[in-house]
Amino acid sequence: MRKLIAAAVMSAAAVYAWPASANDGLTNIIKDPKQWGIQTGDYANTRYSKLDQINAGNVGKLQVAWTFSTGVLRGHEGGPLIIGDVMYVHTPFPNIVYALDLNNDGRILWKYEPKQDPNVIPVMCCDTVNRGLAYSDGTIFLHQADTTLVALDAKTGQKKWSVVNGDPKKGETNTATVLPVKDKVIVGISGGEFGVRCHVTAYDTKTGKQVWRGYSMGPDSEMLVDPQKTTALGKPIGADSSLKSWEGDQWKIGGGCTWGWYSYDPETNLVYYGSGNPSTWNPKQRPGDNKWSMTVWARDADTGMAKWVYQMTPHDEWDYDGVNEMILTDQQFNGAPRKLLTHFDRNGFGYTLDRVSGELLVAEKYDPAVNWATKVDMDKNSPTYGRPLVVAKYSTEQNGEDVNSKGICPAALGTKDQQPAAFSPKTNLFYVPTNHVCMDYEPFRVSYTAGQPYVGATLSMFPAPNSHGGMGNFIAWDNTKGKIVWSLKEPFSVWSGALATAGDVVFYGTLEGYLKAVDSKTGKELYKFKTPSGIIGNVTTYEHGGKQYIAILSGVGGWAGIGLAAGLTDPNAGLGAVGGYAALSNYTNLGGQLTVFALPN
Repeated sequence: MRKLIAAAVMSAAAVYAWPASANDGLTNIIKDPKQWGIQTGDYANTRYSKLDQINAGNVGKLQVAWTFSTGVLRGHEGGPLIIGDVMYVHTPFPNIVYALDLNNDGRILWKYEPKQDPNVIPVMCCDTVNRGLAYSDGTIFLHQADTTLVALDAKTGQKKWSVVNGDPKKGETNTATVLPVKDKVIVGISGGEFGVRCHVTAYDTKTGKQVWRGYSMGPDSEMLVDPQKTTALGKPIGADSSLKSWEGDQWKIGGGCTWGWYSYDPETNLVYYGSGNPSTWNPKQRPGDNKWSMTVWARDADTGMAKWVYQMTPHDEWDYDGVNEMILTDQQFNGAPRKLLTHFDRNGFGYTLDRVSGELLVAEKYDPAVNWATKVDMDKNSPTYGRPLVVAKYSTEQNGEDVNSKGICPAALGTKDQQPAAFSPKTNLFYVPTNHVCMDYEPFRVSYTAGQPYVGATLSMFPAPNSHGGMGNFIAWDNTKGKIVWSLKEPFSVWSGALATAGDVVFYGTLEGYLKAVDSKTGKELYKFKTPSGIIGNVTTYEHGGKQYIAILSGVGGWAGIGLAAGLTDPNAGLGAVGGYAALSNYTNLGGQLTVFALPN
C-alpha cells in the first residue's frame, strides 16, 4: 500500500466548511457518526463511518443482535435511517414505512402504508424496489412508486403534505430516494423504458410547492442551462445543444431518467447526479448524440441552473444508464489538492473529474472484461476528446437492426448498477460492488405509445467469458490512478451497497444473502453471515447505548434478481437478466428482513 498523504486523506464531508443553512438539523445529524441521517451516509456520498468499535481485529465476533420482518417480498434496496433513538425502515411496493423504537426492542412506534394503484407494478422497470427514506427537520420523506412525494411527521407518521411528481399512465414511476438540501428536497423520476422525458425537480420541504424543474433534454430554458455559462469539458455548450443532437421531436420521448443517487457540495452549492439511457434501446431510431442523456450534471441547488455537464456515452447503444452515484472527495491529484468527483459508470469506466469545473481527469476500465470501447480519448486537442472509442464489433448501431451483436461486455446492467460504492479517507480507496457480466444484444424497430414499453431490443446475459466463472467482483479502486488495487471474486453480481468504517473494515452483501466484512487495506475476508434472503440493500452502521451496530436489509430482487422476485422463467425476460441469474434460485429465496449485528457483550 502506498503511503497516505495526511492532508489528502480526509473525505469531502470531513473538510467541508458547512455554511449556515435552513437545514442545520440534518447537517448536524450527518456529522454525528452515531446516527445515519441520509441514505448515502453524507452529502458527499462516501458511505463512510467514523465509528470504530467494530474493527478489523474483532469483526469476526459479530453476532445477530435483533431482526425485523418487513412483511413484504421482492427486492429490498436502500437501508434504514437512524435519527436519535428511532430507526426508520422502508419496503418495496407498497412502500410501507416503519418507525422502530431502539430503546424498546424495536417496538413499532408507527406504521405508514400508502394506498397505491397496483397497476403501477408492471410499469416499473426491473422490480418494485425503493432506495429509501430521507429525513429533514422533523420530517420523513417517502417518494412512492407512483411518484407521490409524501412528507410524514417523524414522531407520529402523520402526513404533512404530498405532491405528485409524475404520471404512471405515461410510464413515469419512482424507485429512488430523495435528497434534502437546505429548504428543498431534490427528486428524480424513472421511466426510460417507456419513452418518458425525464427531469430533476426541487420541492419546498415545508409546503411541497415546486421550486424548479430541469429536464435532461429539450430546449435550453426547460433544461435550465445557459448556452454560454453552462460548460462541457471546459467549453460552453452553445445554444440548442440538446435539440441539435436529436432527430425532429424525438427528444420529447428521449428518456434520460434520473433514478439514481444525488450528492451535494455545500461550498459550491452544487447538486450532482447522472441521467440515464436515451429512449429507445434501438440506436438506429434516434440518430445523434442524444444530449443530455448519459450525463453527469452539476446544478445549483437554489435555482437548478446547470453549471457543467459531461456526457459519458454519447448516442448510447447498450443501455448504459449514467445514474450511478457521484462521490465527492478532496484529495491530492498530480501533487496538488483537488476537489474531485468520482463516478463508476454502468459503461465500465471509472471517472474522476474536478467537481468545480467539470474537467475530466481520469477515465479507466474498472473491470478488465470491458470490451465495447478501447478507451476514453483523453487528448484535449482531439476532436473526440472525452468520448469513448467504440469497437465496431460490439456496436449495435453499426451492426444494425435485427442483428444479434454478441459478447458485449459489460451487459446492459453495467459493470456497476445503482448499488453504491464507499470511500475510506484512511486508505484513500473506493470500495466498489461490481457486475462481471456480458451480453448479446439485438435491436429491433419499435413504435412509441404512451404508457407502453418502448425498449426495442432483445438481450441475453452471461458471466464474462475466459474469467473466474462468476458474475461479480468486489474491488478496491484508486481514483487518482484509475487502477484496481485488489479484487474479490463473487459467484453472482455484488448488488448491495458498500460501507467503509474507521475500524478498517468494509462491509457488503451478496445476492446469495451473505453479509461480508473484509479488511479495507488487503481485502481479506474477516467475517460472513448468511441472512434469510439475497442482499441488494445497503449496509448501514450506527451507535446506540454506547454500542455500535451494523444493519442490513435482506430481500432478493432488483434487476439481477428479477426472475426470483417476479416469478419469471423466460431466459430473455427481465430485459435479459432472468437467464443469466437462473442459478440464483439454488441459493436463496424471497423474504424481506432487517438484520442487525453487534459484538457480544
